Amino acid sequence: PFYQPFSDLSRYERARNFLLLIREPDVSPLQVQGPKSKAVMQVLFGDRVLDLPYYHFFEVKLDGIPVIVTRTGWSGEVGYEVYLRDGSRGLELWERIMEAGTPYKIRPTGPSDIRRVEAGLLNYGADMTLDNNPYEVGLDRLVELNKDAEFIGRDALRRIKAEGVRRKLVGIEIQAEPLDLNETPWPVRSEGDRIGVVTSAVYSPRLKRNIGYAMVPITHGTLGTELLVDTPLGPAEAAVVSMPFVDPKKKIPRS
Repeated sequence: PFYQPFSDLSRYERARNFLLLIREPDVSPLQVQGPKSKAVMQVLFGDRVLDLPYYHFFEVKLDGIPVIVTRTGWSGEVGYEVYLRDGSRGLELWERIMEAGTPYKIRPTGPSDIRRVEAGLLNYGADMTLDNNPYEVGLDRLVELNKDAEFIGRDALRRIKAEGVRRKLVGIEIQAEPLDLNETPWPVRSEGDRIGVVTSAVYSPRLKRNIGYAMVPITHGTLGTELLVDTPLGPAEAAVVSMPFVDPKKKIPRS
């Protein structure tokens, strides 16, 4: 839930005598992803989008429709996200983007879990939850513990970094017939004992093997560690491998 991480802020509100209002921003995201996304976005927003660096954004109006354009996505491909700031104009925005994309054979679709697992992108609620910390899921590069400003969780994160984590999210390959994306966690075993879970797994046609992530004890997180996964097809041998599985330097989305 969006609000849960902020539930403890009420005590800061009382202690520091200010009014705290927590709400979700009133924006709706639409992604334009894939090798031809730059061409489609150029039709809509001009040459400006071609110079937009990875993970940067700008605000603009498209035929009067207020949006934020970001150089981000959840596909591992080159792409953009368009955040609509006026929900009443969603249909207009949709029609403009689909019209601009028609010459490029644009198609509406949901996120590709195959591509996002290949790219090492995590799904909140599956691969990480409020029970995890950045060091367990490989996001420690985003934590700056030496900044002067105090922030909620700083002391806890410092302690975790000093003591080390007890579990970690690792990449795995599963030796089995092609698997559909798991909708629930699959048990991971070692020497008969359940030691963790597969959080996401899917068959990659590009790599011709089943790939995914598993949350396992740190003692079982070394590359090459052999595991056993309870899949819908039965027990299957698996091994810890490095991730991302494709384009680890993010050359594709940065291009």
